[in-house]
Amino acid sequence: MGGSVMTERKLRVGIAGPGWAAGEHIKVFQASPHTEVVALFGNTIERCLQRKAEYGLNANCYTDYEQMLTQENLDIVSICTPNHLHAREAILAAEAGCHLLIEKPVVTRPEDLYPVARAIDKAGVKSLVGFVLHWNPMFQMIRSLLDRGAVGDLFAAEVDYLHGLAPGKTPGFYWYSKVEGGGSSLLAAGCHAVDGLRYFMRKEAVEVQAYSTGRDKHFEYDPTIMLQLRFADGSIGKVHSSLEVKMPYKFSVKLFGTEGTVSDNEIYAPNFFPGQKDWAAIPTVTPNSGDVTHHPYRGEVNHFIQCVVEGRDTDLDIHDAVKTHEIIFAAEESARTGKPVSLPVR
Repeated sequence: MGGSVMTERKLRVGIAGPGWAAGEHIKVFQASPHTEVVALFGNTIERCLQRKAEYGLNANCYTDYEQMLTQENLDIVSICTPNHLHAREAILAAEAGCHLLIEKPVVTRPEDLYPVARAIDKAGVKSLVGFVLHWNPMFQMIRSLLDRGAVGDLFAAEVDYLHGLAPGKTPGFYWYSKVEGGGSSLLAAGCHAVDGLRYFMRKEAVEVQAYSTGRDKHFEYDPTIMLQLRFADGSIGKVHSSLEVKMPYKFSVKLFGTEGTVSDNEIYAPNFFPGQKDWAAIPTVTPNSGDVTHHPYRGEVNHFIQCVVEGRDTDLDIHDAVKTHEIIFAAEESARTGKPVSLPVR
């Protein structure tokens, strides 16, 4: 089923994991003229039936993932299960010839990363890894300004994910606070910041140095980590990921260029905006917003569907995601050893 699938029939979609993210995926797949959700997989049949009824789906429900792949002749699998299950499910779906939309992270262990990429390549299927903020309006606004040379060449950048999570208050805390389930601060959530840094810098990192700490003992791993990156051209970057901060959620972007600076939705670029005397704020939806476009799944999933239909690679395929994950695993190694780690790791 790899390659272009230009056809009059709707593409058959299977959803793995009936949680909140899956619900957002289902909405888009059901609204698209190209796709229909025909199968749901989950730990319990009750949760799948609940999702089926909630969205009025004509879909079969499964508690056996391999059975779903064998019986449903799927074109697409959307993986929204807990993090540590992604690798096995992605490999099995690729081997079954299914195009893959994988919620981040792809894997929680470095040894699983390249087998997933190889399986997708061997099958010739399309892939998209769910760094959904690429479709956030603030991200798109910043990228547009950078592409137009508004702040010149970036020589330094800071992207931070700061989100205090707590048991009893945050859905899914019971599994993503664990090493097996969530993996780490970066894998559980801060990967959005690592991806964002790469998205804005458009340069390849060659070295990472990181330190981690933790005061909240509900986490099995250090919930706070800071990492510094050095890029091939000498520019630098910083990511701070913390899941134990006592503050409202904050996703912060600061980009420093030879002709100006971007700070979230504010820009100072006097050569681009002649006569500018102070920061200019651009009203937009930021990642900190409660607006639904903070998590713009419609743009992400529709991009994936269009790429599958047209037989072209997505903007966030497995190979791009591998580079983000390599930085994450290198940062975690650096935090363990106290030494810098060179990139790429292979």
